[in-house]
Amino acid sequence: MSLVRPLQIGDKSQWTPLWQGYLEFYKTKLSDEQSELTWQRLLDSSYNLHCLVVEVDGVVQGITHYSFQTSTWAQKNYCYLEDLFTSPAMRGKGIGRLLIDAVKDVAISEGSSRIYWNTDKSNETARKLYDTYSLESGKVQYRIALDPSDQD
Repeated sequence: MSLVRPLQIGDKSQWTPLWQGYLEFYKTKLSDEQSELTWQRLLDSSYNLHCLVVEVDGVVQGITHYSFQTSTWAQKNYCYLEDLFTSPAMRGKGIGRLLIDAVKDVAISEGSSRIYWNTDKSNETARKLYDTYSLESGKVQYRIALDPSDQD
């Protein structure tokens, strides 16, 4: 049985390997301090960073992180689904869809006018799922690192 729920403090030992798996998938490394800061932000109800997990038979098998942003183009906020990762053993079993749908429900309840996310063009497995929601936006993202520690 699958259960989607908010992250809890006792989830750290299950969140950490999924978070590390996500970082490895995107071929990036963050310091232990940055990962700990992310964990603390996810637990801080006053910080605009949120996490939902999917539990399958009591084991966390998927995570997603999201936040809200105001827009000059809309009266309502946008919801940015920043990270989504499922245990490799659970891929293709609907865990990703459960997480996206749960964030969508939260975004609707928060009054968001849009949910959006990015992925690499080469992430064909995930794009098969994402394309069932909407086609890619056609936008190209540009980045200027303002801090030498910004490795992404």
